[in-house]
Amino acid sequence: MKKMNLKMLTLLTLVFAVVTIGCEQTGQDDLTSGKIKILLTDAPFPTDLVAEANVVIDKIEIRKKDSINDGYPFITLTDEDMAFNLLELTNGVSADLVDMEIEAGYYDLVRLYVSEASIKLMDETVYDLFVPSGAQTGIKIFIDPAVEVAGGLTAELILDFDVSKSFVVQGNPNTPAGINGFIFKPVIKASNVSTAGTLAGVVTDTSSVALNGAEVSILAADTVYTTSFTDEAGAYMIIGVDAGTYDVAYAMEGFLSDTVRGVKIIAGNATHVDVELVPVEEEGEGEGEGEGEGEGEGEGEG
Repeated sequence: MKKMNLKMLTLLTLVFAVVTIGCEQTGQDDLTSGKIKILLTDAPFPTDLVAEANVVIDKIEIRKKDSINDGYPFITLTDEDMAFNLLELTNGVSADLVDMEIEAGYYDLVRLYVSEASIKLMDETVYDLFVPSGAQTGIKIFIDPAVEVAGGLTAELILDFDVSKSFVVQGNPNTPAGINGFIFKPVIKASNVSTAGTLAGVVTDTSSVALNGAEVSILAADTVYTTSFTDEAGAYMIIGVDAGTYDVAYAMEGFLSDTVRGVKIIAGNATHVDVELVPVEEEGEGEGEGEGEGEGEGEGEG
């Protein structure tokens, strides 16, 4: 099994999902083809017990929209084994999957073939997981809106592999002894980067001390759109967020939760929202959760 060298990218002005149209010239005089670049990223797994969430991708195909009725309308982009620990691809970090020229046109579906999946716990326990039909028929990832590969230009596609939904814990996830195993049910989101942006910021306490491991949830109509967790510096970054207006919830054990309302995500831009969480003891026990009422505190940047 050949492992792929990961090129970690911090996408400060792009958002977690699937496709973006860039303006990079390919250097070709023939405008019947363009370049497509596909990146992989991950919505983080909310447990301290898991050291690795590993997958092997052995084939990637893409479908041209106007060839749906053809016998087999898919184009093979790569058929080489690529191994990833998805937990390394969080907070705006991604890895290269594909960088090649294909025929110009609109593409609306990617097939991702996963041949292996496993979980490794902090105590070195490894669970090799059964891979469902995605190993034979590919995991279908629809691109909406379809990505346009324009002649002489580069289109960029980001795939968000949601580990927390893809690796379903069996048993009690709070201790290694309580975990009985995992079920692999891959959930991958595709977002058109031309219609998506990034949410980033820093979470601290009221003394400006960075909070490591604070949960950041983007809410759309009271439904969790996606989540992230802060790093040691209290920083977070969520790429591939469809342009629009959201509420963003912040939570950490020992602190009152906070919600910033009306945060605007602008396509091709980074919106920054910094939050201070109040320790529970400052407000007294049993006073419940606080919510911020900020109306779009983040500002988009080109």
